Amino acid sequence: MTALLQVNNLTKKYSTTNVVDAVSFELEEHTATALIGPNGAGKTTTLSMLAGLVSPTGGSIQFQGSAKQDIRSIIGFLPQYPKFFPWLSALEFIEMAARLSGVETRQATMEAKKTMEFVGLGEAVNKKIGTFSGGMKQRLGLAQAIVHKPKLLLLDEPVSALDPVGRRQVMDLLKELQQKTTILYSTHILNDAEEMTDQLLFLRLGKLVEHGSLDDVRARYAEPRIVIEFEGMQELLRFMEVTKWQVTSKELTVSIDVRSEEVEMSSVLSVLSAGDFLVRKVEWQTASLEEIFMKVAVV
Repeated sequence: MTALLQVNNLTKKYSTTNVVDAVSFELEEHTATALIGPNGAGKTTTLSMLAGLVSPTGGSIQFQGSAKQDIRSIIGFLPQYPKFFPWLSALEFIEMAARLSGVETRQATMEAKKTMEFVGLGEAVNKKIGTFSGGMKQRLGLAQAIVHKPKLLLLDEPVSALDPVGRRQVMDLLKELQQKTTILYSTHILNDAEEMTDQLLFLRLGKLVEHGSLDDVRARYAEPRIVIEFEGMQELLRFMEVTKWQVTSKELTVSIDVRSEEVEMSSVLSVLSAGDFLVRKVEWQTASLEEIFMKVAVV
């Protein structure tokens, strides 16, 4: 299968610094990919080059095999801080975005209304943008990015400025959009990456330092462990006295490294049962995405 997007050795240099340094990856159709990294990792610059807003210093970007294709009709882009004309109505703005992206004038109004209904702004089509709340503006920004039905949707921190309710609503919209288009989005909210992603791309200081599916990345950094939460400190200390395993403790929990101790859950349960320990829970855990992020993407 031909990838929708092929990026090879993409590089952006400012003065003597490579902000993006020889990054390569592919995106298959109808997938969601999370671009993860700390501030200054090169996420926004990478998205800006893909959107055609910043010229690469080196490397290549190919959309379904063509590097020369006019990308305005196939890409939708939502910057982290979208700007609007406050004197326009929401409908006027989305109509303009549709026409700039190649939608015929006669269709632009119809597509704009349908798109605003989809993002939850159907009641606000005739309101001036200057009266919109932050959450409404974020939805409007999403509407301008998808009104022309792009094949590739680029989103720079799409929910970082939203409250929990707005974030939940926008994430639901994005999951629905994934059925129709391909999504590449940057985020520092790792729960979002766990919730909606087929592929993870970790950037650090402009370099792609790790990538793969969520399951594959977790498998490489699994750190499997059995975690026991006791009813009280006395129970925890009693367990520490009788256990043969090396454990780490925090508050009322102990953690046993499964790989180093070669221990199974059944063995742990047997010890707890034999000692009549009072526990709140016993569970199998692996490294969280946050732990992987700290190990891979943070210097």
